Amino acid sequence: MEAFYWLLFCWLAVVVAAMELSKTNRDRASTSSAFNSFKNNYILVYSLMMELRCYPYNLDICYIITCSISHVSFGAIIQRGFEPQWLSITFSKAIFLGNGLVAIIAGLFANLLTDNLGFGPVAPFDAAACFLAIGMAIILSTWTENYGDPSDTKGLLTQFQVAASAISSDEKIALLGAIQSLFEGSMYTFVFLWTPALSPNDEDIPHGFIFATFMLSSMLGSSIASRLLARPTPRVESYMQLVFAVAAVTLLLPVVTSFLVAPSTVRGGSISFGGCIQLVGFCTFEACVGIFWPSIMKMRSQYIPEEARSTIMNFFRIPLNIFVCVVLYNVSAFPMTVMFGMCSCFLLLASLLQRRLMMVSEIHRSKSQDWTDMKERDTEAEPLNIG
Repeated sequence: MEAFYWLLFCWLAVVVAAMELSKTNRDRASTSSAFNSFKNNYILVYSLMMELRCYPYNLDICYIITCSISHVSFGAIIQRGFEPQWLSITFSKAIFLGNGLVAIIAGLFANLLTDNLGFGPVAPFDAAACFLAIGMAIILSTWTENYGDPSDTKGLLTQFQVAASAISSDEKIALLGAIQSLFEGSMYTFVFLWTPALSPNDEDIPHGFIFATFMLSSMLGSSIASRLLARPTPRVESYMQLVFAVAAVTLLLPVVTSFLVAPSTVRGGSISFGGCIQLVGFCTFEACVGIFWPSIMKMRSQYIPEEARSTIMNFFRIPLNIFVCVVLYNVSAFPMTVMFGMCSCFLLLASLLQRRLMMVSEIHRSKSQDWTDMKERDTEAEPLNIG
């Protein structure tokens, strides 16, 4: 079965390379040199911070990344005169490099330090500190502090009241927040379930290599998203319906295989046939994750006002975090099939809500176009000659 891991990894690597090398001008959005410098600076820092994932079990590192990234204001893209839609390009590249390529290199580098060079389990922490120092140096020398809007003195309660008012008054915002919460809730649950799902009988699976394969799948999804976002059609509201539906099917595979494939009775052996099927499905799900992030960023920029974006999205993260905590705290109380089935239902619901969002946005665009056409007709109409 060891050859299966290599075949899957190499096949994904070839597809990703082919996707990137075959890009044409139609697949690349036209941007300015100033924006490219801005984007490259952010991606460099983001990638350095993501290098800290070479030892992914340290939760303190997650806080370091969060605190570091909070120094940059994504509103600066608009403040500097850049096109708002270029934000999705930045995140697509960041996911491709930081969440994909750099994560793979980080995992291999960590294995090199601990296993091959024999520096011990703390060696990745030392390497992470070096990358953190480099990232901090770049931040301090090239980034400006994000103090927010100095004229905005609203308290926390007032901010959440404004967010609640925006959500209740605009169906598109409510739909987008619900969609993101449903997908992220399923994604975070998957992070804790894929290991026991692939090794229910303590099968000997290469966790680090599988993680690298997942990141390669995410790179594939990011590459697909960059092509889709660079073109006027299909619209992001349209293709994301299919993405959520595919993701729902992939997380339903553990339920299906439990009924159709005979479980392995050998403890500590290699991955089972059902595990191989699930692994392919999980890689497909990770590709959906790679498409999701830049696409959801584009929809955020379209539907949620910049001045209230972070507050509105945090509003939706409250029930999301509660749900994830409850699920993970009671993970042993539910069968694996129930957990994956629940995630699949959430993703299917996200697909249905995405369709509703597309319908609402189409109605809004149609009304806006009619209003624009009416104003143009009024402007072009000849004045009446009286007398």
